Amino acid sequence: MECLCIVWALEKLHYYLDGSVFEVITDCNAVKSLLSTKTPNRHILKWKIDIQEYRGNMTIVHKAENICKNADFLSRLALPNTPDNTAYVPENAEPQIPI
Repeated sequence: MECLCIVWALEKLHYYLDGSVFEVITDCNAVKSLLSTKTPNRHILKWKIDIQEYRGNMTIVHKAENICKNADFLSRLALPNTPDNTAYVPENAEPQIPI
């Protein structure tokens, strides 16, 4: 999940990150091991290919949970399900499955 979040952020922020040297700070130690695995499954392989573009400029840094409290707060912050929220879903709405 954390690795997918990194891939999403790299794609979303490509305009700002392209050509820049930057650090990805995470409290998930598994991210480094996932990216260094020799025989990844197809999802991890795709993530590795997506991340490869930034390999020279990006450093993945692991910090302990008790040090990354601000990131934990932001990732666990829940938005209320109200009509003014852009992600609002009515309680009795049926899921819409694209065809």
